[in-house]
Amino acid sequence: MIGQSRRIAAVQTPIIPTVQRWVRATPGTISLGQGIVAYGPPAEALEAARRFGAAPTEHMYGPVEGLAEFTDALEGKLARENNITVRPDSRIVVTAGSNMGFMNAILAILDPGDEVIIPVPYYFNHEMGVVMVDGRVVTVQTRPDYQLDLDAIADAITPRTRAVLTVSPNNPTGVVYPESDLRALNALCRDRGIFHLHDEAYEYFTYGNAKRFSPGSIEGAGEHTISMFSLSKGYGMASWRVGYMVIPHRLFDAVNKIQDTVLVCPPAISQMAGLAAVTVGQRHSAPGLAHLDRMRKVLAQALAQPDLPCETPPADGAFYFFTRVRTTMDPMTVAERLIREHRVAAMPGSAFGAAGCHFRLSYGLLVDDTAKEGIDRLIRGLTAITGAAVR
Repeated sequence: MIGQSRRIAAVQTPIIPTVQRWVRATPGTISLGQGIVAYGPPAEALEAARRFGAAPTEHMYGPVEGLAEFTDALEGKLARENNITVRPDSRIVVTAGSNMGFMNAILAILDPGDEVIIPVPYYFNHEMGVVMVDGRVVTVQTRPDYQLDLDAIADAITPRTRAVLTVSPNNPTGVVYPESDLRALNALCRDRGIFHLHDEAYEYFTYGNAKRFSPGSIEGAGEHTISMFSLSKGYGMASWRVGYMVIPHRLFDAVNKIQDTVLVCPPAISQMAGLAAVTVGQRHSAPGLAHLDRMRKVLAQALAQPDLPCETPPADGAFYFFTRVRTTMDPMTVAERLIREHRVAAMPGSAFGAAGCHFRLSYGLLVDDTAKEGIDRLIRGLTAITGAAVR
């Protein structure tokens, strides 16, 4: 019987739907799993969506790259907030989230067997996407604090390398890469004639003295840098599926072909809501950021307990910690038992390419009345489950 392609069969099974099935089967579970925020879109975005649809033209196909009023607004946002000058070297393309931006990018630049260097631990959809298009993922370990190992990245470049991928603030580790490292990596990509793919979905989420940096702002970087952004996180618009990418002008014809085939055009209602959200700007996420920083500190303190079988490097971005659990147990087994026995969800690190027993812990959905209970369940669960297998 004819079944799925060997190419797709080689792709890992998405971890979030698996964990969500366990959660649905265990009512009352508190999630430290999925990476979303607890707040919703700006009121202005909801009002823009309510107004949408009165004109017949609003229901017709739009430009493949996005509505002009939205791309113009994004160009202004990039100049103000990211120091990225779009014209004349680059183009903006509106996408169905930054995931689609990444898929557009790798479809545009990879031939079968071409390589993308991805630091580990990685965001699983990035690894899955490269495998889907018959590319080859070349993983490079990060340092013990999850910062980039630039020498290891340089050593991993081969004649088949087409790009190096970075995510900062990082999913799944929560670290923020310093400007100096991103500048050095961007220069390495320029000098080696490869692309620097940079995901900034968590651009608004930094804490303390951490500052995010956009490699696309470097003078001359527009020729070899592809930057991907999302409204899902900072604006609480995950279900609206709206993001955008900044690409070298020379890639526009390729991305135009891909997006016209896959999406035809970005949904107009999401773009109009997105336009209103971008007009509001960072002040929408500011109250949520203060709350998240509070949750970050509470979780960090809990994970630092001396009798807990974990090591958790500091994290000052996104809304994640990536903790290593001292056990020989399989992380999928531990994750399922945390849900079924202790009613708390965490994402097993094996999905992010990590060896050993790691977990991505998200505090994005925690609110004051669930935070203490959820964290207590996590601590009790890890201690109880791994007690017989601690090494």
